Amino acid sequence: MHLKQLAVFLVMFMLLSQHTKAQVRTVTELNDHWKFFKGKNDQAYQKDFNDKKWEEVTVPHDWAIYGPFDKEIDKQVVAIEQNQEKIPTEKTGRTGALPYIGEGWYRQHFDLPHYKEGQKVILLFEGAMSEPKIYLNGEKVGEWNYGYNYFYFDVTDQFVGGKSNTLAVHLSNLGLSSRWYPGAGLYRKVSVIVKNQESIDQWGTYITTPLVSDELAKVNIKTKVSGESLRLLTHILDATGDTVASQASTTPFLNEFDQNIAVERPHLWSPESPYLYSAISQVYVGEELKDEVTTRFGIREIKYERNIGFSLNGEVRKFKGVCLHHDLGPLGTAINIAALRRQMVILKDLGVDAIRSAHNMPSLEQLELADELGFMFVAESFDEWAKPKVKNGYNRFFETDAEKDVVNLVHATRNHPSIVMWSSGNEVPDQWGSEGVKRAKWLQEIFHREDGTRPVTVGMDQVKATMESGFGAVLDIPGLNYRTHLYEEAFETFPQGFILGSETASTVSSRGVYKFPVEKGIEKQYDDFQSSSYDLEYCSWSNLPEDDFILQDDKPWVIGEFVWTGFDYLGEPTPYDEKWPSRSSYFGISDLAGLPKDRYYLYRSRWNTQDETLHLLPHWNWEGKEGENVPVFVYTSYDSAELFVNGKSLGIQKKHHETPQTRYRLMWMDVNYEPGTLKVVAFGKDGKPAAEKAIHTAGKPYQIVMEADRTSIKADGKDISFVTVSVVDKDGHPCPTATDQLTFKVKGKGKYRAASNGDATSLEMFHLPTMKLFSGKLVVLVQSTTEPGDITLSVDGNNLKSGTVKLISE
Repeated sequence: MHLKQLAVFLVMFMLLSQHTKAQVRTVTELNDHWKFFKGKNDQAYQKDFNDKKWEEVTVPHDWAIYGPFDKEIDKQVVAIEQNQEKIPTEKTGRTGALPYIGEGWYRQHFDLPHYKEGQKVILLFEGAMSEPKIYLNGEKVGEWNYGYNYFYFDVTDQFVGGKSNTLAVHLSNLGLSSRWYPGAGLYRKVSVIVKNQESIDQWGTYITTPLVSDELAKVNIKTKVSGESLRLLTHILDATGDTVASQASTTPFLNEFDQNIAVERPHLWSPESPYLYSAISQVYVGEELKDEVTTRFGIREIKYERNIGFSLNGEVRKFKGVCLHHDLGPLGTAINIAALRRQMVILKDLGVDAIRSAHNMPSLEQLELADELGFMFVAESFDEWAKPKVKNGYNRFFETDAEKDVVNLVHATRNHPSIVMWSSGNEVPDQWGSEGVKRAKWLQEIFHREDGTRPVTVGMDQVKATMESGFGAVLDIPGLNYRTHLYEEAFETFPQGFILGSETASTVSSRGVYKFPVEKGIEKQYDDFQSSSYDLEYCSWSNLPEDDFILQDDKPWVIGEFVWTGFDYLGEPTPYDEKWPSRSSYFGISDLAGLPKDRYYLYRSRWNTQDETLHLLPHWNWEGKEGENVPVFVYTSYDSAELFVNGKSLGIQKKHHETPQTRYRLMWMDVNYEPGTLKVVAFGKDGKPAAEKAIHTAGKPYQIVMEADRTSIKADGKDISFVTVSVVDKDGHPCPTATDQLTFKVKGKGKYRAASNGDATSLEMFHLPTMKLFSGKLVVLVQSTTEPGDITLSVDGNNLKSGTVKLISE
């Protein structure tokens, strides 16, 4: 190190150790005391507008999730081309049948006592649905069109220090603007950032790890700054908070510092070991600390290589992924960390190691949890480019906004080690023709310009067209949505040397519902608008899980899959999008309440390599079918098992390659139903019994039983305990067909937030404290207040012994 640089470093290090922890930058979340009004109001932007009669809400907020469900909301008469439909038909429930359409106003009055004259003030929005127009103290400061994007405005000139400031936000949601439930309102965080003029720019820190080994990692940190005569001191801290490396820099290139810092014996980030470091970036002018930003990051190496595939930290692996829409079931689209964490914990148990944010930009909270819990991430940008899927979709803004939307996506999220790939689009109609090829190349070059470390994909469904036009050839990673029959041809045609299953399966099922006869079915429909949980039903354009399993297992050039979807979501009630009532999807591995379907255990038996899986289906309550055929399936990580009905053996089944299903499932197709006990005994590799599972014919519902995912939650007014509620008979056997109407009451330092039973046809509103069981279960959400203390949830039902669960908020 040069002597002058060394002297600067020593002085700055001494300053760091001596300076008081004065706040040089403050971030204030505007969560509480928002006023909300749904409707048109030409005066609401004004500073002195009287909003006292407006509803008071907390942000994040989704105004539409409170319902009611109505088939007339956004009723679309359309032929869904990506589903190979030719004739327009009436679609009800396609966007969830919830009242998201219309205008809404939010107002907030705030002051910033820590603000000092001459500082910068930044307004940051992490998502607003949609087309937000932002006003501060009656003056318009900006607008943004894309409801899924993060954006910010410098409002230094509009902000008034020492006084209350009035923030007003106008939102407008058009009909025919979405293919699923988009939500409505300020559904992600809103923050105010106050900092000095001499400071690090918003999203101005960019961390990469260009060289990684077990002994040494090179960490490159680019830091964009504003101001003159600045010096930058950067510390890298490990997960325990110890400093492992530091570097001082005095010479920026234009407005950017570029540092290369060595970290010895690095802990590498992976789904199995999601180790996180922190970079503390401090900006000085002379001896005065002007700004400080902490950025979490991971040290890891990703590669995509022809005829090898994807590798993480030098190890070749395949993505075990799911696609997720952005709604959180009964909470709608309003971001909640407890709900996100619960989803990811469920996915971890399933064995998932990757998530695709379909078809929108992910929330920052979701990415933070992916970093912490260990999920690789495909961050997607758009569902539409210039050609429309729906009349009022993103196609209206593509030409003017796409570049700035991509730039914000990349800048806001590129330090997350979880992101291993960008996706610039999903099933865009632009796949046809030369113009689409140009758009694909243009978008990919923007991603490369802003982040040269990650490749770009597109989820392609028009695979034949993309082979002919060259669309698929220009992509870093060719992503195929379904079209399993074209994988071989696509691999031979595309030059990349590998294929990604960017969207797979779309098998449909309803939790705990079984249909007879048990057979494969395309677009099967029933009078109750449910799909069979034997997991043999799919759509005209999709397939069964085994079709993808075989490609993953037998083709080394297939680098993984992302199943549609990890959880059911609001909207797109395929195959019942022409039926009412039906208002949410059937694609999920888990239902809208987060309760696992049978298919959960089929995937778990393959993906969770740490724990054994043994799951038996269907349930064993078939009054009226005595003596009739009720096939039995077993989803298990074991290769063979023996089935018993009331102690009588029905023989041993082994997995074999005769059919796709028998390769991955154990199936007894000729079982005559008789009430009693259904038991399976699985055998280990030594041929000895290794595990068993039994289910019993239940009597009449007798008692309510409850199980909380967490009995201790934070007293922050946001945390949620998810309580699974079911009923059992007098002997304690679960009642799998119960549909009792239950009521919920919360006492103490908590409140009832919502409930969901996972029934795609239910029109009961989530926020009301009553709901029917569906297939014997539902989930109640209990939310904390800001006061610590005990919480009691009581659940009642007619002719049922009540249930209670005790929680604590602290």
